[in-house]
Amino acid sequence: METTRSFDIALTAAAPAIWGSTYLVTTELLPAGYPLTVAMLRALPAGLLLLLVVRQLPKGIWWPRSFLLGALNFSFFWAMLFVSAYRLPGGVAATVGAIQPLIVVVLSRVVLGSPIRVLSILAGVAGIAGVALLVLTPGAVLDPLGVAAGLAGAVSMAFGTVLSRHWAPPVSPLTFTAWQLAAGGLLLVPVALLFEPSLPPLTSSNLMGFAYLGLVGAAFTYLLWFRGLSRLEPSQVAPLGFLSPVVAILLGWGALGQQMTGIQLLGIVVVFASVWMSQQAQMVRRPAPARA
Repeated sequence: METTRSFDIALTAAAPAIWGSTYLVTTELLPAGYPLTVAMLRALPAGLLLLLVVRQLPKGIWWPRSFLLGALNFSFFWAMLFVSAYRLPGGVAATVGAIQPLIVVVLSRVVLGSPIRVLSILAGVAGIAGVALLVLTPGAVLDPLGVAAGLAGAVSMAFGTVLSRHWAPPVSPLTFTAWQLAAGGLLLVPVALLFEPSLPPLTSSNLMGFAYLGLVGAAFTYLLWFRGLSRLEPSQVAPLGFLSPVVAILLGWGALGQQMTGIQLLGIVVVFASVWMSQQAQMVRRPAPARA
């Protein structure tokens, strides 16, 4: 049982670890200045492809639920993420978004009746501190609208995480992922068309970047994410998101030659400690076997 749980955690953790490559792929392979269009092209083709694979559409109540979850986990979340990223320095935006696991702990209590454990709160606070050490720069400016967008995005993803577990869809994680990606991508189409110009002619590098973000960064990783949510507590899954900025920093150092400071190394240690604490908080004490 413990081996299965550890495998589920490791497999789920692969999703945010891969998401950490999004910044590198976006800056190196994609045209700049089209965040909403990139988000739409990341979600919609992947969702439609998965729908072709599973050949199963939502039924009844799952139509509105799929679009609501698609908005919470993709459309609204990504839109707020980009607003935050444009109006705040990257470090501030990442640190504001890192509050999500703490929101998940509270929502899990309200929606699922899960207990609030002190160790979970400490792990969430440690994760925020670790992310701040990783990406926050001295003298970073706080823009109120940017901070509000970052908080709104964190709340959106937190609600999506908890509700994905609460509603427990009667389908496989692959089908559930297809529904949400397709719905989220469809919701982003009018937003991208309204607020952004058309894409320039795409190069082979652009096409490689879009293929990676859609197939690997969306379809594959969110399949792992929703699979984890079907097997683990949301307060176990959400802190794994702290691994994304760690991977982003490591890729910037290894692939782009960016400098890594001692403060960032300390941040990596703190992030790993917070993830470990969050998993320890969910371990249920088993009663000792009764003696004859």
